[in-house]
Amino acid sequence: MLTSLSFIFLLGLAMAAVCQRLKLPRIIGMLLTGILLGPYALNLLDPSILAVSADLRQMALIIILLKAGLSLNLADLKRVGRPAVMMACVPASFEILGFLIFAPHILGVTRVEAAVMGAVLSAVSPAVVIPRMVQLMEERYGTDKSIPQMIMAGASCDDIFVIVLFSTFVTMAQGGAVHGTDLLNVPVSIILGVALGVGTGYALSLFFEKAYVCGRYVRNSTKVIILLGVSFLLMAVETWLKEIVSISGLLAVVSTACVLKIRSIPDVSSRLSEKFGKLWIAAEVILFVLVGAAVDIRYTLEAGLPALAMIAAALVFRSLGTLFCLFGTDLNLKERLFCIIAYLPKATVQAAIGSVPLALGLPCGALVLSVAVLAIVITAPLGALGMDLTYKKFLKKNGSIPA
Repeated sequence: MLTSLSFIFLLGLAMAAVCQRLKLPRIIGMLLTGILLGPYALNLLDPSILAVSADLRQMALIIILLKAGLSLNLADLKRVGRPAVMMACVPASFEILGFLIFAPHILGVTRVEAAVMGAVLSAVSPAVVIPRMVQLMEERYGTDKSIPQMIMAGASCDDIFVIVLFSTFVTMAQGGAVHGTDLLNVPVSIILGVALGVGTGYALSLFFEKAYVCGRYVRNSTKVIILLGVSFLLMAVETWLKEIVSISGLLAVVSTACVLKIRSIPDVSSRLSEKFGKLWIAAEVILFVLVGAAVDIRYTLEAGLPALAMIAAALVFRSLGTLFCLFGTDLNLKERLFCIIAYLPKATVQAAIGSVPLALGLPCGALVLSVAVLAIVITAPLGALGMDLTYKKFLKKNGSIPA
C-alpha cells in the first residue's frame, strides 16, 4: 500500500506539474496518472488501495466541501435565490431528456435504458467544479453577482437529485414498481441534510466557545481534526439511515462549515479555511488519481462514435437547461457562457455508479459504462480547461469590466 501511495503522490504531482507547464489544468495530469497506474493499464496499484478507493475519494471530497462551506457567503447565496435552486435539478433534467429523445436512435437502447444512462451521465462533478468556485471566491471573480456561490450550491445538490432518479430508473429497468413517493426523497434529503448540518455546526461552535471561555483554548489544528471527524460521522449517518429516511451527508457537511463560519470569529474561519486548503493539496491528488484508476479505458475504446455523438447531444441539452435557469437574471452573455462551461464536467458520480447497471446484469450495463467512461475522459478535462481559460475573460473582478 505504501508503494502505491508513493506512486499516487509522486507521479500524480509530477504529471500535474507537466500539465501546468503546458497551460493545461492539473486535473488532466492526475486523471492520466490514475488511468496509467490503474488495473486496466499498468496495474501498479495495490488491490488494498483500490478496495478503499471509494472511501478515500469521499474523504477528499469532504475536505474540499468543508473549505467551500468555510468560504461561502450565505448573504451572497441568498441574493442569488431562484437560479441556485434551479441549477440543482434543471440542467440534469434537460440532459436526461436529451438521452430519452436521442439514445434509442443513436445507441439502440430502450426508453427505460436511455433513462438509466441519462441518470448516470447527467450529474455534474463537485470534485471538479467546487475547487474552482472556491478559487474564484478567493480571487473575487464573479462574486459581485454571486456566480461562484450559485454554481457551487447547484453542484452540491445536483448529485442528490440525479442519484435518486438513477435508483428509480434502475428499479424500472429491473421490472420493479416505482412509487411517486420515491421522488419525495429529493427535497427530503436536501432539507434533512441542511437541518442536520445546521444543528451540528451550531453544537460545534458552542463547544469551541465553551472551551475558550473555560480557558481550554482549542488550537485551529485540533479544530480541523474535530471537524473532519464530525464530517465523516455525518456521511456515516447518511448510510445508517438510508433504509429509513434519505439524508444528504454532503449537504450536511457544507452546512456545518457554513454555520461555523457565521458563528466563529472571522479570523478563525479564515484560518480554518486556509488549513483545509493545505489539506486539499494532498486530497486533490488522491481524489483524481483514484478517479482515473476507476476508468476502464477498454470501454472507452469500445464506445465509438455513436457514444461520442450522444454525449455531445446531451451536453447541448444540458447547456440549454443551464440557460433556462439563468433566465431573468442580470448576468451578461459572457457570464452565462461561463456558467454553461462550469456545469459540463463529469467524473466522481460517473466513476461511482457507472458500473452499477452492469453489476446488476442489465442488458445496457456495458454500454452505460462505456458512455460513462468516455464522458469522464472528455468532459472533466474540457470543463476544467474551459473554466481555467475563461474565468478572467468572462467574469468581472471587484466590479471591473472583463477583457
